[in-house]
Amino acid sequence: MSKVVVLGTGGTIASRNNPEGHAVASDHVSALLDSVCATAPFEVEIESRDLLMVGSYLLTPADQLGIVRAIQAVFCDPSVSGVVVTHGTDTMEETAYLSDLHHADPRPVIFTGAQNTAGKPSSDGPRNLRDAIAVAADRRSHDLGTTIVFDGLLYAAAATRKRHTTALDAFDNGATGPLGRVDTGVLSLLAKPVRPQSLPVPEELPRVDIVAVYPGADRTLLDAAVDAGSRGIVLEATGIGNANMSFVDAARDCIIAGIPVIVATRVANGDIMPRYGNGGGADLAEVGALPAGLLRPSQARVLLAAALAASSPSEVADIIRTHTHLTVVPYTSVNQTGK
Repeated sequence: MSKVVVLGTGGTIASRNNPEGHAVASDHVSALLDSVCATAPFEVEIESRDLLMVGSYLLTPADQLGIVRAIQAVFCDPSVSGVVVTHGTDTMEETAYLSDLHHADPRPVIFTGAQNTAGKPSSDGPRNLRDAIAVAADRRSHDLGTTIVFDGLLYAAAATRKRHTTALDAFDNGATGPLGRVDTGVLSLLAKPVRPQSLPVPEELPRVDIVAVYPGADRTLLDAAVDAGSRGIVLEATGIGNANMSFVDAARDCIIAGIPVIVATRVANGDIMPRYGNGGGADLAEVGALPAGLLRPSQARVLLAAALAASSPSEVADIIRTHTHLTVVPYTSVNQTGK
């Protein structure tokens, strides 16, 4: 029988209203599993562990690294088929991607959560958790890395983002689309990601800040981030990666000082292209800023922090280029049962 370990970190899936009427994470993983088993028992062995009990908007980089280490510790047990992490949706895209960057085991890691709290009869948590466990127990999910299961869809962690604040289909991946679908606990795979070599798990993650570009913005906030100790900067640029000459000058100064700069975009979907001059993306590329490709700013920050922690400054650019090249291949298999 397959064995799946469910790690709880809190989030909406574990939240109920307190006396003031505010949603607060409070349910242990065992309670979440009880709510799912009330409709139908699992056909796999389930083990549950609570790691944290917070909304994901409260997580720190140290907390996220702790989750990654806990996942790796679970895989020391050869009887485990896969790991499910229940997590708040606010920063799920960051923690899931951090996990994916460091995940070398072929067995799957699945992140899931909910948009409606556990106290609501309409909570989507039980369905999402059941689907995540089904994927974790499915042999075909090996070599997918870390994924997100939500509202019946399976996404690669890289480039997946929260697309809506309240809708049940909270996530999407404009870069690759879904890897598969989950219907009443049955996984249908559509594609598999081509995954680069994983990074070693560091002791800690360095500070990396995101600085927004907007009409009238200058380098003031970027300089403040550097003064505060940032070891890397992500520019949340406009369009296909444009800024202005103030940011170009700041990026040049950072790169000379050994502080890498990544250019991402505030646009929901699309690639970074060094097309425009006069402070645009072509000028940023000329001074050495690196494109985030199809990663949005939140995940570009995670990648830059992980790259800085795992390598020498001279190797950071290669890691960034490798991990921002996202590729999936169609999934084909004679055996579609996977159990």
